Amino acid sequence: MITLHHCPQTRSMRTLWLLNELDVPFRLVVHPFDKALRRPEFLSVSPAGRVPALEIDGERMFETGAITEYLCERYSPDRLGRSTASPDRMAWLVWVHFAETVSQHVAALTQQHVALYEDHMRSPIVMKLEAARVKKCYDAIEARLSTPLENRDYLLTSGFSAADISVGQAVYMARHFATLDGHVETAKWFDRISARTAFKASLPENGGGLYDKDFYPAWEG
Repeated sequence: MITLHHCPQTRSMRTLWLLNELDVPFRLVVHPFDKALRRPEFLSVSPAGRVPALEIDGERMFETGAITEYLCERYSPDRLGRSTASPDRMAWLVWVHFAETVSQHVAALTQQHVALYEDHMRSPIVMKLEAARVKKCYDAIEARLSTPLENRDYLLTSGFSAADISVGQAVYMARHFATLDGHVETAKWFDRISARTAFKASLPENGGGLYDKDFYPAWEG
């Protein structure tokens, strides 16, 4: 049995979406995003006190990129993953891990807008800089989805994969801080993948999660 330790609207949503796409049985343990993640019993699963954490066959995993690679290699090497024989293997690896490039900027913005709850704690410079960096990430996705000959439906020429899940979840989070205005193909791609049943099943229930707004402007002070 697979057990996923999850906090809504965090990187673990990426693993939850992937597990739903894989259609394998798993148990979901939902944690509050607070000091509970620092308890010894959770640190025994994830030493840095972060999600996702995965328990599988008596072993424990953390880090979303590693979890994505392992689950795809084990359960879906040629549908959601790309085996070493696939021409898209290199691109698959690049885009699966590019999700963390987006997520590091989202994490900084989440800290500024959500975790630091008083204006004097926040930095307008950091907020504006990180939002601009998110848009640079959108530029990279837009370039990937746009070619001189045709526009791709997904990040890989060979079709939908865990690369779309990884980057798509990061973009879902990033849209709380930077809109997709001006990124036409990226917006179409995001609409396409977020219409999937497995994506919808990974969303927080009853509006729960980190964010109490759909969008946070770069600076409101």
